Amino acid sequence: MLGRVANGIFWMYRYLERAENTARLLEAGHRMTLTRGPDMANQEWISILTTLGLRKAYEAGHDEYTGVSVCDFVLRSKDNPESVLLMMERARTNGRICRSAITLEVWEALNEGWMTMCDLLARPVRSTNLNDALAVVRRASTLARGATEGSMLRNEAYNFARLGTFLERADSTVRILDVKYYLLLPSLSYVGTPLDSGQWDSVLRSLSAERAYQWLNSGEMSARSIAEFLIFDDRFPRSLVFCYSHMRDNLFQLAKLHGETGEAQEQMRAADIRLVDKSVEDIFQQGLHEFLQEFIAGNQTIASAVASDYRFTA
Repeated sequence: MLGRVANGIFWMYRYLERAENTARLLEAGHRMTLTRGPDMANQEWISILTTLGLRKAYEAGHDEYTGVSVCDFVLRSKDNPESVLLMMERARTNGRICRSAITLEVWEALNEGWMTMCDLLARPVRSTNLNDALAVVRRASTLARGATEGSMLRNEAYNFARLGTFLERADSTVRILDVKYYLLLPSLSYVGTPLDSGQWDSVLRSLSAERAYQWLNSGEMSARSIAEFLIFDDRFPRSLVFCYSHMRDNLFQLAKLHGETGEAQEQMRAADIRLVDKSVEDIFQQGLHEFLQEFIAGNQTIASAVASDYRFTA
């Protein structure tokens, strides 16, 4: 497979996953603000912009943190170089580059989702169409992922697609966890208060994890139990262990197809060791923020190694 085609598939699925994760984060924030006062609602929107790395860009053109203005900025603003609309456009552009390597069903799901989004987001986002806009983003990614599972050969293209998906998903989980624990709470004195519990509930909702967590933990809400669930529970498809187990399998299949291992496989093994040899107690003793920052750096190292090994720039 040509490097540019592998790169197109890898990034097509990264952008699809990133767009969906962003929509989930906005939806969870919107739900949380409906039950809070103005000050708490502002903090929720600030946390979302911080998680997405868009706070400075937003503040350059806005003085207030309202749900409509934040969502409009994140979803469609031309002043936002990382808007969801641009993510979907980039996913579609990459899909066109690797059109011969994906199935008709995948392309149709991607193209139709992008066209629907363009139509819906041609006008400013209002409270009346916010839920529709977020649903379209989630549905576009879900349909493309379903078409991938149901129609694509388990070949190089499939493995690059899944590798991009799970690498991006792990990155999203880590960044949401990190912002909550390190940036959101104004002081350690808030730990254990309703504000703290509300923020953890927001984390779970942002990752579509609240119901799965409640099933397994009988309503307990603590930093350690939630961190353990999101990092180590291999039953939950957005946990770090789950994502890395799939990345490991995809990299193994790529090595098998190419007849050799490379730096990506070595970095994956090193990341696995750093993850599976720890317990949640080890992580909190080290510092959750420090662990998550190390994970983000390791995740990026794996992505760079994949690009280098498989000649994405060729």
